[in-house]
Amino acid sequence: MTFRGYRRPDGRVGIRNHVLILPASVCASDTARIVSEQVNGTVTFHNQNGCSQVASDQQLTMDVMAGYAANPNVFGTVVISLGCENCQMDLVVKAIRERTNKPLFQVIIQEAGGTVKAAELALNYARELVQEASLLQREEFPMSELILGTECGGSDPTSGLAANPVIGELSDLLVADGAASILSETTEFIGAEFMLADRAVSKEVHDRVLEIVSRYERALQLFGEEIREGNPSPGNKEGGITTLEEKSLGCIHKGGHAPVSAVYDYAKQVRPREGLVIMDTPGNDPSSVAAMVAGGAQVVVFSTGRGSPTGNPIAPVIKITGNKLTYEKMRDNLDFDASPLIYGTKTLRELGAELYELVRQTADGRQTKAEALGFVETAIARVCNYV
Repeated sequence: MTFRGYRRPDGRVGIRNHVLILPASVCASDTARIVSEQVNGTVTFHNQNGCSQVASDQQLTMDVMAGYAANPNVFGTVVISLGCENCQMDLVVKAIRERTNKPLFQVIIQEAGGTVKAAELALNYARELVQEASLLQREEFPMSELILGTECGGSDPTSGLAANPVIGELSDLLVADGAASILSETTEFIGAEFMLADRAVSKEVHDRVLEIVSRYERALQLFGEEIREGNPSPGNKEGGITTLEEKSLGCIHKGGHAPVSAVYDYAKQVRPREGLVIMDTPGNDPSSVAAMVAGGAQVVVFSTGRGSPTGNPIAPVIKITGNKLTYEKMRDNLDFDASPLIYGTKTLRELGAELYELVRQTADGRQTKAEALGFVETAIARVCNYV
């Protein structure tokens, strides 16, 4: 199977052709919004970070910004900074250049003389990039060029019974094609982490799976908190999930049955064609999706039993549910109904093949519901409070 995408100068393949207006900090976010609203073909997001952060916390923000610019769905980037933030322009540009050689412009608001003049500069750069991007034509590529992100949010029992196993079937199909698939949400491995570790290709990967789970629990305990006090969430409990272990057993179904090839830290660059990998992310949906997209995922498949509108500015997010009632209620937000698996009218193999075809069509350019609605929410994981 193949899809039609865009070859980038760094060798990777995108399924969208965005120009990214990248705010280097919260103080540049509204200027980036003003620019993006005036140029069709651009995308942006509200960056709440970029300043008043300690080094380890700032690194997470830097990795997401660099990863967004490097994601193959992006043709080129206009970085806008205020000028005095922690994430200085030279640091942001250096981080981006370490990942990609795609077109890149810079605008510093304080040096330009304020928001209006900075926006004028950025508008000219954005229009130039959009015009250049419009000259590209889609070409045919094997499915092995894809990196799939997998996520679940607003889960109920149908997530573990139907939606997540169907995503796992999709993951196995793509891995068999030579693609990479990312299993995320470290907090939702708890109670099932040993099952994942046993699938590791080496002792090093085995130990890393257990390490990221233990590290996450310890980090919360430093503040006198226990993860089970906030997870499962109220919506999970109302939907019928009773324990974190129960939720975890459902979550890991998204990884199918392939061996675990590697474990990546938050928002780090994932190597293509690596099979099933794990990324250390929170269970929080927007910040977990952001990390996988920063890691290079061109498309995300997201299961939800209760219903979720989550999207992303860079990558299409395909929403799947195993709950027939949720699918009927939230057709505006949901792309795929996996409930036939529960009712016995379709097999796991049939539904996996159907979802695979939807991913292929999305890679060809078909819009997801979240894209059609313009949903671009982004959050970035935090290590600690602002300073």
